[in-house]
Amino acid sequence: MYDDIRKNKIKTGIIVFLFLTMITLLIYFICYILDLGEFAIIFALIFSIISTIATYYNCDKVVLASVKARPATKEEDLQLTNILEGLMVTSGLTTKPRLYVVESNQPNAFATGRNPENSIICVTTGLLEKLNYYELEGVVAHELSHIKNYDIRLSAVVSVMVGFVIMISDMVLRMTFRTRRSSRDNDNGVLDIIIFLVGLVFLILSPIVSQLIQLAVSRRREFLADATAISFTRNPDGLISALKKISSDTDELDVASKSNAHMYIVTPFKDKKKSKSNIFSTHPSIEKRIEALENLR
Repeated sequence: MYDDIRKNKIKTGIIVFLFLTMITLLIYFICYILDLGEFAIIFALIFSIISTIATYYNCDKVVLASVKARPATKEEDLQLTNILEGLMVTSGLTTKPRLYVVESNQPNAFATGRNPENSIICVTTGLLEKLNYYELEGVVAHELSHIKNYDIRLSAVVSVMVGFVIMISDMVLRMTFRTRRSSRDNDNGVLDIIIFLVGLVFLILSPIVSQLIQLAVSRRREFLADATAISFTRNPDGLISALKKISSDTDELDVASKSNAHMYIVTPFKDKKKSKSNIFSTHPSIEKRIEALENLR
């Protein structure tokens, strides 16, 4: 476990550096097509550093705002708060995560935050209504595992930065075509064409690279979180039953998006191929996760 925590911290640093580089190049290309001069790269670097730091320290706020979550209370969510209180003892965590609830009929949950001291567990109202005590305990234990293993830092940073890069890429791609159409008669030669083509290729590939990074960091951590959750609850049946209920539920989660889908305990997108795991899946298949849990009995 400690080796996985160390690896997650290293991966976070690498991914932050990659996104810093991608954002710098994107902003530089904006400056280039707008012909902003020799200080373009300096402006691009300053912008990317500021945006990366802001993303890192506010990733939990951005995620919560995107799903329209409300704080959980003992008056409305007593069972949830009691379960968390009990699991704090067995998890070994010293700081209790803040609890939030999303209004949705689909049962699902995720954890976010930049570290265990600034962590959040968010569940849907569907999860609270459709799962029994031991199933809910298994899900909360799974999310606590992500917090203890520092998965939350990695997934939150990836979630916000993937969305940010895709947004900028789309904006620049539209701007690029407009600019080229309006200035096609004023080309400055072969160098301009080469820079334009390289920038265009990067703009097209950057969202794809962002998504592949997102997928790469998601799958193994689910198996580890499932196993760690069982070490907290000593009850694999609760989590197995919860995974079956969540994956078979047909309700949609309107606030889910491609940039945050990897954060949920089970993929929030419901389709006919949901049970299959392939290169584009954010989660391993439910069958494989249940099989791994069965082996822990």
